[in-house]
Amino acid sequence: MKAFKAYDIRGVYGRDFDSSNVWKIGFFLPKLLNASTVLVGRDARVSSPEMFEALCDGITAAGANVVSVGQCTTPTIYFATATMGFDAAVMITASHNPPEYNGLKVCKTGALPVDYSTGLAELEQMICTDSIPAEKQGKVREIDVRGDYLDFLRQYLPDLSKLKIGIDCSNGMAARLIKELLGKKPKYIFDDIDGTFPNHPPNPLEEENCADLKKLVVDNKLDIGLIFDGDADRVMFVDERGRYVQPDLITAVLAEYFLSDEKGRVLHDIRTSKAVTERIIELGGEPHMWKVGHSFAKMKMRELGCIVGGELAGHYYFRDFFNCDSGILTGLIVLSVAARLKAEGKPFSSCIDGLMRYANSGEINFRIENKDEAIAALVKKFTSEENPAAIYDFDGYRIEFADWWFNVRKSNTEPWLRLLIEAKDPATLAAKRAAIETVLSEFVNR
Repeated sequence: MKAFKAYDIRGVYGRDFDSSNVWKIGFFLPKLLNASTVLVGRDARVSSPEMFEALCDGITAAGANVVSVGQCTTPTIYFATATMGFDAAVMITASHNPPEYNGLKVCKTGALPVDYSTGLAELEQMICTDSIPAEKQGKVREIDVRGDYLDFLRQYLPDLSKLKIGIDCSNGMAARLIKELLGKKPKYIFDDIDGTFPNHPPNPLEEENCADLKKLVVDNKLDIGLIFDGDADRVMFVDERGRYVQPDLITAVLAEYFLSDEKGRVLHDIRTSKAVTERIIELGGEPHMWKVGHSFAKMKMRELGCIVGGELAGHYYFRDFFNCDSGILTGLIVLSVAARLKAEGKPFSSCIDGLMRYANSGEINFRIENKDEAIAALVKKFTSEENPAAIYDFDGYRIEFADWWFNVRKSNTEPWLRLLIEAKDPATLAAKRAAIETVLSEFVNR
């Protein structure tokens, strides 16, 4: 089915999947995860109530029970799954996608992610088989875990009395929690929950969606701005100058917070700036590079025992949050750093400026049909004409040279070939980008 992706089940609701598919997913999920009870949460998208009903009907038809937490953030589901001992959980959300999308994020015991390689492929096959309802139907009951999750988050709440903060909730689920944590003092925009996302798409990775937050920060002379995605598992930042902070750099900010108390490993994805890994080493930490994607990151965090981890997409992972991501937890920690800097008479931008060591292209997308052939052409050209210092091939390719590097990879969720380039200076970056785009031009729209 088209909606089954690498990390979750997601697509345009009513086109890529519908309520009958959701019913069957619910029916077979207890069997897949050997669970008698399934925890379910949902975001505020227009299609979420219909999906919730179909999912619950399928689960209970299989004889399993549903525990519903109602509307919530995705990290709330991770928290409840891990702390309350559920063996199966589903969050109904399409995260940062436009309002016509919806989806299902599945996790199991300990909030471990279930992706295509660890269960979703099997589930996709199961829903094509006959579904015979159990003689005894399951039941649905509701619980409230919001207070417990807020109590957990308050452990990381610093003294913010001197800090001037701007927050864009993107009309998403962060609005259910953030005011109870930070109170009325921050300046909030788009803090009414509305699954049609009337003000801008709920994807802060696209810098144009941060325009209102930038203006809020600059016009009100604020110290920092935060913007969440639709389900609040991601967060991005704007400094006091209204400058969008490249999300991978925040991994270094988090590393500084944690490594000041305990030396250990920090996970980052294959697209991360060398400035981040250099800073982690300067702080006495041990950087580890891995694949893009929350399910890959969470498993690798566990395997390596990492303290914290981060991705270019704005997902940040914490050992002390079951190796899961939480946009609000990340926000509290970064606000703590900003508050400390202000107490020292320094702006938030001071810690970001120190990480702006290289020229970086950001992620560039190409719609290419034959992605494997295009990647092979790039690898052949640049490994034969230059002498690579290092080659990483576990998520596309990251090929490093003395004064520049690039990563090229296939998107796991969208029809794009993704490219990122970093170089010692803007001139080198421009030259290497032109050379790479010349190679790719042979494949674009071919």
